[in-house]
Amino acid sequence: MVAMRDGVSSGIHFGLTSGVITTLGLIVGLHSGTRSELAVIGGIVTIAIADALSDALGIHIAKEAEQRHTARHVWLATLATFAAKFSMASTFVVPVLLLPLDLAILASVVWGLLVIALLSVMMARAQGARWLPVVGEHVGIALLVVVVTHFVGDAVARIFGTPGLGG
Repeated sequence: MVAMRDGVSSGIHFGLTSGVITTLGLIVGLHSGTRSELAVIGGIVTIAIADALSDALGIHIAKEAEQRHTARHVWLATLATFAAKFSMASTFVVPVLLLPLDLAILASVVWGLLVIALLSVMMARAQGARWLPVVGEHVGIALLVVVVTHFVGDAVARIFGTPGLGG
């Protein structure tokens, strides 16, 4: 029973974390490179489906390769990863639909960092570790993704000559 719960737990933690980091990176990069609501929404939907399936298959194969899990454990981890990634990525559509695009991106970054921080606190407490260093590390990495993808989006807009964008 513990092994089954571990499979679901690892799938959920991986899926939520990947859902935040991948989606934030994509939407921040697309926003800075295109300033297009359509591109951002299309990117979120694509990530929610294609990357959730990709991550689920990745977890599936990784768990099988370990050769120490039951088929049930592998499938629970696979399904939990897909469900968590798909659900998490999909939440980022809401601010884009409800707010002006610049504000929606900011709200998405705040939402994503909050999710990462809460997951980090829960994980640290479960491990008996101090939560602040864990939160700092994980939120710091997420912020790095946001900053890098913003500048990559700007660079793409400049390189490919999108009028009025980049910088």
